[in-house]
Amino acid sequence: MMSISQKSSLLVGENYYFTFNQSIQHLLSEIHKETSDWSHFIDTFYQLMQSKVDPPLESIWAYSALSFKSRKTTNGSPRELFRFISGCSGSCSASKSIALLAPVVFEVYILVNDLGVKKTTKEVNSLIGAILGYISVCCSKGMSEESDSNFSVSVTDLVSIWMDGKGDLKKFLPLISDEMRREISDEFTSVNSFAGVVMFEVFLLKLCLDLRGGIRGLELENELKKWIVGSITGFQSFYFYETLVKTLLEPALPVDSLLSPEDASFLRKILYDAAILVEYSFLRLEKAINLPADRVRSLAVKRLIITSKAIEYFRKNGDRKRAISYTSSFSNSQLHSQIVKFFTGQIGVEEETISRLKGQPPKALIRTLLFLDGQGMRIFDDRISKSHAQSVVHDSMSDSDKPALKAEGKKTDAELQFFIDNGGGNKDDDGETNMLMNDAFVAAAHTMRNAENVGRKRKDGSLDGRKKKSKLSENPESDAEKLSSSSDDGSVSSDSESEVENPISDEDVE
Repeated sequence: MMSISQKSSLLVGENYYFTFNQSIQHLLSEIHKETSDWSHFIDTFYQLMQSKVDPPLESIWAYSALSFKSRKTTNGSPRELFRFISGCSGSCSASKSIALLAPVVFEVYILVNDLGVKKTTKEVNSLIGAILGYISVCCSKGMSEESDSNFSVSVTDLVSIWMDGKGDLKKFLPLISDEMRREISDEFTSVNSFAGVVMFEVFLLKLCLDLRGGIRGLELENELKKWIVGSITGFQSFYFYETLVKTLLEPALPVDSLLSPEDASFLRKILYDAAILVEYSFLRLEKAINLPADRVRSLAVKRLIITSKAIEYFRKNGDRKRAISYTSSFSNSQLHSQIVKFFTGQIGVEEETISRLKGQPPKALIRTLLFLDGQGMRIFDDRISKSHAQSVVHDSMSDSDKPALKAEGKKTDAELQFFIDNGGGNKDDDGETNMLMNDAFVAAAHTMRNAENVGRKRKDGSLDGRKKKSKLSENPESDAEKLSSSSDDGSVSSDSESEVENPISDEDVE
């Protein structure tokens, strides 16, 4: 009888891919027939998995599903599943290793959903922490520099292997929007994109657990903001950030089963701050040279849309100062200059239009892009993006979206809130980098909270329209005001003795 090693030695070149494709199709055929026993495929996929240093994702997916399910009656905990899959994918690329965690995240979601609001356990938090740690290690391999590839079979078919023949993406991927699930099911999605979805779901589970165990308020808000910004900066993943932005396009976060409406609203505000008010270095155009240009441009447009949605969201919820802060921050962001750069080089764009693009706040800029799209220029990558853009422009409060004014040569507090990360910095300096980054973000949050003090009358009754100076506290965690600014090279500096302007007031905008 031929040993496993002898069989594996025959799986080379074209013979490998012939056997691989044939085995996958046979397995899927058996699953669709609702056959109850698929254990005889385990040996085949084990050979396929062992015959390559970086085997196809589908071979590990099928082997781990069949092997683990065959012994689930004895011990099938999510932690064991995590260890099993991470062990099988140790030699794989970062994106494959993360994408293969999808079944683990599905099992953890079920566990979290069954815990109840007041029954969060240390074991679940510990498991989620371990998964996030593993993802961070994978990302440190340089995930953004990997060549992307598509699944060779549909994700729906792969899901059916784990879910007893049912390719129910809504059940398997519960923490993304219906639109994203449609994108995944309608085409052979890329492995990198799917890895970004898996990362986002673990990320969201962690936040939901933290919100369940905490008390809504400024302290929890600052704590979560620091963790979110640290995670995004640490991952350095275009695809993870893209999933976050796509989620914020939707009117509601996909957390109905995990959070109360009040907690979900609280989380949305924090995610808006982290996604919009922070300049992430991995999103700069020079860092995105390995990514498809259309995808980079598409994300920039989506970021523009969520910025406008966030401004409107805060206005409608009575936080006009925060809305003004977002508008002012956008005008000084790399996103604004990226969008102008993307579209000013297009044939047929007149000088007058270019000049308008450069000075427009988010909603007005979207209006101009819709006009250019109507003239035949390809601006929006899909119907959904265009629909979101149109909904922003048609909003009843559109007339109030005016550019913020500021004194020439001076940076306002709102501008300084737009923190620039340094891409993770030197690995030897991670602790110092994270501390500086966290302090800067907390300072931004404090500045927005203190914006309501702007525009008050002086003691003599006159409006304080001049620049009011104030000393900044050396303690970033206190309620005293502190501001951190970015140097030209992108590093963060904090100066407790510096003097800054107060944020822009309502009167400056009107």
